Amino acid sequence: MTRAPANLLAVRRLLLDHLNIDPDTVRSDDLEPAEVGIVGDPNHRGGYHCGSDRVVTNDYSVVESTRDSSGLTLDAAAVDVGLFRVTSRGRTHNLYSFSTWCVAQCVANTPDARDIREIIYSPDGRVVRRWDRLARRTSGDDSHLWHTHFSFFRDAVKAGRDQTPLFRRYLTSIGLLEDDMPLTDDDQPIIRAAVHSTQIGRSGVTIGQVLDQMRLLPGQVEALRAELTQLAARDFTDEPAVIQGVLAGLTPERIAAAIPPSLARQVADELARRLAA
Repeated sequence: MTRAPANLLAVRRLLLDHLNIDPDTVRSDDLEPAEVGIVGDPNHRGGYHCGSDRVVTNDYSVVESTRDSSGLTLDAAAVDVGLFRVTSRGRTHNLYSFSTWCVAQCVANTPDARDIREIIYSPDGRVVRRWDRLARRTSGDDSHLWHTHFSFFRDAVKAGRDQTPLFRRYLTSIGLLEDDMPLTDDDQPIIRAAVHSTQIGRSGVTIGQVLDQMRLLPGQVEALRAELTQLAARDFTDEPAVIQGVLAGLTPERIAAAIPPSLARQVADELARRLAA
């Protein structure tokens, strides 16, 4: 019978550990266990919530990609995430902002999102949208106004590939997880440019917040590039020239210059500390 694979159970556990603020009490703001599902109910037939015993003839979750047909097992390959609301670092985050963030990572083709085939979601609780890596579908039913559906390519589930990094990065970006990732060679030019292109100052912002935002910048830039590329197909006067001008300006120096000057000293201090370690 269809089963929940360990790598998707790990995603479920991660989200519940950090978005179910009070596990002993049912709260409207919490993500409850019943709101994070992997295996469809017994009557569910077809789609990524089903394993090989429940797929149907020409099931889209099998036939549209060799990644799915080659990875078909009894494992389900989807996770549903329900409504939640949390406040962190003075900001409120909910299912809609979470879903929009995840879609942006998929559009940017970040490495930790490449096993996601589709996300069916609502950006605002009023309309339903669908991001499909295979560009086959754009819609979903109204149940996605209050839950977001993530489909994973079945070969990634079959291989047991860890699917938590994307969701860990989200939780880190909003301050619910500590940043325990070491600086990489890719981080160094960004930090160096930030230090040299801004004035030195002090603020109450933590170094974790600084590094979170800096790591997100490449994905945000790529998402913007994707949006601008889509715009290029529309009939606007002189639009290609406008797009090229915008893209030309998205240099590392311009990105670094956008980092508030008050954060530069903390970046420099942290860089020195880590390089000396």
